[in-house]
Amino acid sequence: MIRAAAERLAPVVRRTPLLSSPFLDEIAGRRVFVKAENLQHTGSFKFRGGWSALSGMDAKKRAGGVIAYSSGNHAQGVALAAARHGVQAVIVMPDDSPALKIANTRALGAEVVLYDRLNDVREEIGSRIAADRGLVLVKPYDEPLVIAGQGTVGLEIAAQARDEGIGAAEVLVNCGGGGLTAGIALALEAEAPEMLVRTCEPAGFDDAARSLAAGRIVANATQGGSICDAIVTPEPGAITFPVMQRLCGAGLVVTDAEALQAMALAFQRLKIVLEPGGAVSLAAALFQGDGIGADTVIAVATGGNVDAAIFARALETLA
Repeated sequence: MIRAAAERLAPVVRRTPLLSSPFLDEIAGRRVFVKAENLQHTGSFKFRGGWSALSGMDAKKRAGGVIAYSSGNHAQGVALAAARHGVQAVIVMPDDSPALKIANTRALGAEVVLYDRLNDVREEIGSRIAADRGLVLVKPYDEPLVIAGQGTVGLEIAAQARDEGIGAAEVLVNCGGGGLTAGIALALEAEAPEMLVRTCEPAGFDDAARSLAAGRIVANATQGGSICDAIVTPEPGAITFPVMQRLCGAGLVVTDAEALQAMALAFQRLKIVLEPGGAVSLAAALFQGDGIGADTVIAVATGGNVDAAIFARALETLA
């Protein structure tokens, strides 16, 4: 399914680079490579899953329009995929989403419906609107076609690692519901089984790490309070968690301060812009080295859609 998604994506997706810097290697005490998915269309890997879902969908169903719920990156990925397919998109977003993500989603032609993250249930809102308006729901992670699209990142990592002479490595993935993590893990199981995928999350919202440790799905206590909005979800997905449980190592957890510092270092040393949730994997590579066993890590930088005020906070850590 991932290879089929790769064929559908080939004409439209960007093959994002694998970046490195000796300065980051020195901080981490090992070789660090960064898969720069912040340079993907819409500034996030989520375009892969959005395009995979819409291009793999029954054409008659797709013609009636689609709906998705997202804090911003899945929103933009689905909105762009819908626009290019010439169909309507409705996106349900938290009202505290970064202003840039809300504006970009609307600019891509989608209708945005805002909700209160702390008091409303996005799944209920999305399902209700989908039923009322005859829209197809494109889930952000617990959807096989979406997982397959995100898994194309893993296919690229395997190929690029071979080009770089990388064998065994730990692949650090920013994890919300687990669509990207599961997709990459499945791709690497087939293409680079010597690599181990690790989930990376912000402290206090580490449901994947706690679920992996407990051997069952464990939910977050709250949905608000982290600057890493892109990877704050209620709990791992019912489809994605069994994949992660089978293929992933123990989860890694970083602080918001470490995420901000990683953003600054990515800008300074790699010349790329990351959002907090997109920098958590790099933060883990740089500052959580005691929990990493490999001499080489590949951190997937998942998104770069950051408001100016948050990015300024990150750059202040360089002073």
